[in-house]
Amino acid sequence: MKLPFVPSLTISTLAVIVLALAWQIVSTSGWIPQGYLPSPAELFRETVVLVREGYKDASLWQHIEISLYRTLAGFALGVLFGVPLGLLTGFSRVGGAIASPIMAFVRPIPPIAFIPMVVLYFGLGEVGKVILIFWTSFNYVHVNAHAGAANVPIAYLRAAKSLGLTRFQLFTRIVFPASIPQIFTGLKVAMALSWAVVVAAELTGAQSGLGYMIADAALTFRIPVVFIGIALIGAIGLLLNLFLNLLESRLVHWRGR
Repeated sequence: MKLPFVPSLTISTLAVIVLALAWQIVSTSGWIPQGYLPSPAELFRETVVLVREGYKDASLWQHIEISLYRTLAGFALGVLFGVPLGLLTGFSRVGGAIASPIMAFVRPIPPIAFIPMVVLYFGLGEVGKVILIFWTSFNYVHVNAHAGAANVPIAYLRAAKSLGLTRFQLFTRIVFPASIPQIFTGLKVAMALSWAVVVAAELTGAQSGLGYMIADAALTFRIPVVFIGIALIGAIGLLLNLFLNLLESRLVHWRGR
């Protein structure tokens, strides 16, 4: 059914309100054992407590900050190495032949499968978590940068060669600009996965961060804190994705035209 006169934002807001009301009714109806599904009102009260008092000798903002630091540090390293290498292997036939079988082998392995190895070699400190995030982001940034450089329209390449561009000029003026939209696709996927993996890493071995807060709260049956931690992960992930979308709209202003 079409609602041509109702703005999309209004429809989305109403949907969220209806969901919150349904959640409130179900959580207070007695259909679910008490304590298993906190109501929105309970979550709001617990959020106020967390903001004021923190969790386990650290403020809520400190838990968020350390998770963001681990994610962004590993993500930045992954971009720093993944984008140039992906462009190189996509542009160079020899480079692609060398890297493709190796990356095709390691890419299907879930990042969390490396957690025991990371703990074994780097311990439970920050280095291991950052390396795990680096590997996650590197994989997806590399594959998209490679695809962007390898799939530049042949018409662009022929036109550049007919104008007498050198191989370096061909890369900097044609291949790299044409690869930017695909690179941003990789950045968004890598950011989402990096944020998910850092939480998984904190669930298994950390004394701070949102993942640690969720795992510890679950052990002590502080269910509202678990829900709040999950909601914060979703909200921060959404904000990170919106930032990349905004950056893409500014840098890739020609896309879709």
